[in-house]
Amino acid sequence: MTAPKTEKKTKPTFKSKVQRARAKFLSSYYGNPIRDMKLICITGTSGKATVAHFVHEILRASGQHVAVLASDNPIKLSTLHKFLNEAWKAGSSYVVVTAPAESLKNNVFYGLPVHVAAITDFVPASLNAPTPEEFSADESTLFAMNPEIVVLNEDDANYSFFSRFVGRTDTLTYGTPRSSTLRIDSAKLYKKGTEANISLGSSRFSVASFLTGQPIVSYMACAATVATALHISNEVIADGIANYNPDDVK
Repeated sequence: MTAPKTEKKTKPTFKSKVQRARAKFLSSYYGNPIRDMKLICITGTSGKATVAHFVHEILRASGQHVAVLASDNPIKLSTLHKFLNEAWKAGSSYVVVTAPAESLKNNVFYGLPVHVAAITDFVPASLNAPTPEEFSADESTLFAMNPEIVVLNEDDANYSFFSRFVGRTDTLTYGTPRSSTLRIDSAKLYKKGTEANISLGSSRFSVASFLTGQPIVSYMACAATVATALHISNEVIADGIANYNPDDVK
């Protein structure tokens, strides 16, 4: 595994200093609950919430106590720390949270120990969307927090911008290239669901979801790779992904 490239560090602005001070205060105010849980962050421009829910269901299927905070919109600092406190009170051992680029840029996750950081993709949604370089700079805020494990998408057209991110103990990839840790071998799209055949070394298994569309194939692979990093069996991964039904989410 290659070491991450060093980057020039810029001095934090006054706004950043204030936000970081608030993050420290809120963590202390709630008793630093994250110390007793493992934080899984899902980032990217699309599919974050879907992947987060897949991972949530996989962990539930494995018998873990887990809480999820999933949104494609920016997450506020106060919302995140209140959620972590409530998850801790509920006895959660894992928390799965989406990490939008704007929230990362605003230091919402500052000071939190990240167990797994996974990125779905970079798909510009408009002409005013950030460039790959700008998006990568925002994402680096998360990956600079030295996550234990990093999960990357080799199918992303801008993978070269994100391939420099590595985990402290492991870095896994997913996609159709043969070099991917978890490889997508084939997929079938149905009117009421999506199925994919995936490989992990010499092990091959199938995953399926009620959700439809080609992007779902990649989202299932991302969630499966995160679960693989957590040493969850292929059977449980398949069960967890199949269990997710958006209609059941309040």
